[in-house]
Amino acid sequence: MPANEMTAMSDYYALLDEPHRPWLDPEGLKKKFLTLSAEVHPDRVHETGGEQKRSAEQRYAELNQAYQHLRRPKERLQHLLELETGAKPSQVQQIPADLMQFFVDVGQLFKETDGLLTEKGRTSSPLLQVQLFEAGQALTERLNDLQRALTARQHELIAELQAIDDRWVKQAKADRVARATMLRRLEQLYRLFSYYARWEDQIQERIVELAM
Repeated sequence: MPANEMTAMSDYYALLDEPHRPWLDPEGLKKKFLTLSAEVHPDRVHETGGEQKRSAEQRYAELNQAYQHLRRPKERLQHLLELETGAKPSQVQQIPADLMQFFVDVGQLFKETDGLLTEKGRTSSPLLQVQLFEAGQALTERLNDLQRALTARQHELIAELQAIDDRWVKQAKADRVARATMLRRLEQLYRLFSYYARWEDQIQERIVELAM
């Protein structure tokens, strides 16, 4: 198997010697990844034979991919749900009710920003460029406010995720009803994290374009 490919059901938790759980301490996970990856880093075996070098490179790539998945809540939840249920979470089909107004506000701000960027791209008048620059600064402030609101919402989700993790660890795995309830909520949190991550990327992209 090539170093950059892994099977769909690879257990990233096992690769990093971590238990299957919704929350992992970021610093602890990073420390474990650095320790494990240092043992097989390609630079340590650059003078060895081909097979040993390829094995080290593959192991390093697997550890890195596992770390990239487990260090972020969205990817970690997706992987945990896949391991626990045997299937990837279904794609988001409907905006959660508690996100509807936020979704409308985000869409409106993006529409205004995109309109200004379009106008900016076809304006050559120095006077109009100054006016558009000032309008762009105002939009940038609003985008920054939106970014802070998203960060606050994600902190709330992380706090809930940690609370679920506490019950996950204490709850006997044999209690299928409790486990199923937690898994349903974890899938909902996965979808929320997915929305927020997508919006964060879109916000940052527009902030950069406004600054150009």
